[in-house]
Amino acid sequence: MKRPELEKLTALMERLRGPKGCPWDREQTLGTLVPFIIEEAYEVVSAIDSGSPEAIREELGDLLFQVIFVSRIASEAGQFDINDVIDESFEKMVRRHPHVFGDRKAETSEEVLKHWAEIKKEEKEKKEDKGEGYLSGIPEVLPALLRAHKVTQKAAKAGFDWKDVNEVFDKLAEELAEFRNEVLKKNPEGIEEELGDILFTIVNVSRFYEVNPEDALRKTIGKFINRFHFIERNVADKGGDLSATPIEEMERLWQEAKAREKK
Repeated sequence: MKRPELEKLTALMERLRGPKGCPWDREQTLGTLVPFIIEEAYEVVSAIDSGSPEAIREELGDLLFQVIFVSRIASEAGQFDINDVIDESFEKMVRRHPHVFGDRKAETSEEVLKHWAEIKKEEKEKKEDKGEGYLSGIPEVLPALLRAHKVTQKAAKAGFDWKDVNEVFDKLAEELAEFRNEVLKKNPEGIEEELGDILFTIVNVSRFYEVNPEDALRKTIGKFINRFHFIERNVADKGGDLSATPIEEMERLWQEAKAREKK
């Protein structure tokens, strides 16, 4: 199978890693590339949030380059190359869409996801180390909120779950009370532990309402930054100093920014 555009990029990577290539590229290992892969993946998400096709295209290219980079290092070690990556992805997607490429029926998205989960479970059972636990396959490198979401989803599928969201709200109230108690005791370790329990419980609330907590928090951070920049610009336009601006004026500008968003 010819992949001319991909071959152009793999040839570029081969040159960068070659004897007369780039010293920095030659020094990289699978381990050193991890932060760049995570960063590029998040920049793709940011570009999608921006709605700019140009930004999405650019960031997808950067992420693809990281895939090429990792594949090249693996190829040099005699493990696999980019063609193996593509072929395995192709075979996996065909295998996980039996309603398209096989004889299974799936009329709704729910049925598709049910088949997907069953097939994924079968795949995992074939290759997993029997010494691992049920939740062991969830990558530790995931952002904490996203990992918590996946952990709770998987635990719920095994039947370890609350009956309804009201029980989760009761648990949240319990965790908040325990957190306040640790704050009153001024116990740093207890405060950290109980704060973690609160966040984990909130992740469960988000799961019941089918909201991805990582996405929700990312959007809230973006909203906060936009409103703060609005305050900053308004203060600067009046020749003021942000650090010397009264909190009451900052709150007024915050509410103005919030009202503009709604319009």
